[in-house]
Amino acid sequence: MRLSQSKTTPVAFPSTGFAEKRIDVITNNRALYSKQDFKKDEVIVDFFWKSVHAKPSYLTVQVSDHEHIELLPEYLECVNHSCDPNCFFDTANKQFIAIKPIKTGDELTFFYPSSEWDMGQAFRCGCGSKNCLGVIQGAKYLPKNAIKQYRFTDFIKQKLSSSGI
Repeated sequence: MRLSQSKTTPVAFPSTGFAEKRIDVITNNRALYSKQDFKKDEVIVDFFWKSVHAKPSYLTVQVSDHEHIELLPEYLECVNHSCDPNCFFDTANKQFIAIKPIKTGDELTFFYPSSEWDMGQAFRCGCGSKNCLGVIQGAKYLPKNAIKQYRFTDFIKQKLSSSGI
């Protein structure tokens, strides 16, 4: 869910100079906003994981059929979904990458199905993009015409290929 800047409160993040965590004071939803400009294909930050789970949660990124990672640094769990994302989690190289130019003050977003085959919690998207897909459930449920518009992790590309999509 994209947060309205008018309803968000900045929260200091001493561990990062590139982003600011904001919390919507009404919904308590978190988001990550850029504190600097990034060029397309620029690495924003390297990441690791603190734990691996057999099942997905809203805080994990899928790396195999039965492996869902919790990201480190933890502030990356504040990156929200958008049907028009500006970032991508490259799980093969463990890098969070800008996939389009990002300006200071932009919310950092990624396309959840880019790393999730069958999400543990589907949700109605509120990203506001003109190409919003509506309900987000994972790459398994994407219409064929939408697949060409997005970048996917190696795992999801493999799943799409083996599914004939």
